[in-house]
Amino acid sequence: TLSRLAGYGSRVSRRAAVLAIGFVGDYSENAVLGRALRDSDRAVRVLADDGIRRLWFRCGNEAQRRELQRVARLIEGKQYLEAVRRVTILIETAPWIPESWYQRSIALFRQKRYLESANDAHQALEINPYHFEAAIGMGHCYLEMRDQAGALDAFRRALRVHPGLEGIRAQVAYLERSA
Repeated sequence: TLSRLAGYGSRVSRRAAVLAIGFVGDYSENAVLGRALRDSDRAVRVLADDGIRRLWFRCGNEAQRRELQRVARLIEGKQYLEAVRRVTILIETAPWIPESWYQRSIALFRQKRYLESANDAHQALEINPYHFEAAIGMGHCYLEMRDQAGALDAFRRALRVHPGLEGIRAQVAYLERSA
């Protein structure tokens, strides 16, 4: 019911449904919130942006989700080598969890391992086509590798999923002018 309301209800119903899915939904609702990123109502889009980021951490079983949270904390604490080690084990046991690939992409990027980071971001996008953050991360990798065309493609992909990314829209405009 929430999924239907998120896509077809009144503006207020869509807001409530997207908010509720963000709080209590699981990863199976990823596409619902991904579509809500393009909703005509700004409040729905903002709620979808917040909710979908939380959903990405709700993939897998409880132990896998806890490990994913641990990895995110390690990255936040700048313990990139340990984060890569732990998330690599998670990827080997559950390669279908897109956020694992994305978290490893972040840790690799921070280690200036841009090609590997871009590859992991790409893998996250292959599994979860709504993962606009992975597309953004891939774009930043390409910029670091001095591949403006690759960066432009990645940033445009992020905008197709999430048109409200104004900073990325500005980056696209800049890259288009400098090409």
